[in-house]
Amino acid sequence: MTGSAAITITRAAAQDAVALTALIMRSKQSNGYDAAFMAMCAEELRVTPDRISATPYWVAKRGAQILGCAALTSLSPDCGEVHAFFIDPAHQRQGIGRALWGHLLLQARARGFRELRLDADPAAVAFYQTLGFHLEGTSPSGSIPDRTIPHMARKI
Repeated sequence: MTGSAAITITRAAAQDAVALTALIMRSKQSNGYDAAFMAMCAEELRVTPDRISATPYWVAKRGAQILGCAALTSLSPDCGEVHAFFIDPAHQRQGIGRALWGHLLLQARARGFRELRLDADPAAVAFYQTLGFHLEGTSPSGSIPDRTIPHMARKI
């Protein structure tokens, strides 16, 4: 892993919204999407102070630098949903996603979840499979009409 400072996982603050949106957009676009596609996704991917207030977003940092993020919401008392799981492309494959995942898993267990679900970018399916998720089917895209994306789940 590059850099000498340890990775810390903290709850996102309202003032992180702009930086998180920029990180998410960079990460999503690194999967090969063009500007038109990204423009269609912009609203769905935007992080706002209100979203941070309503949903537990977690950030992975090295010092003050935000390297990744993820959010965890409740679908039911025993089932959670992971979303907005993104790592800055310049820092991928350095263990940041695994560190963030470990924290989310602890949070999920503390909330009593027995299952986690998510809608994955097709480019991220292999990563989520390494975390124990399996394909359940597809879900409609929240941004692109007539596009479906992989829906995944795992027991915890």
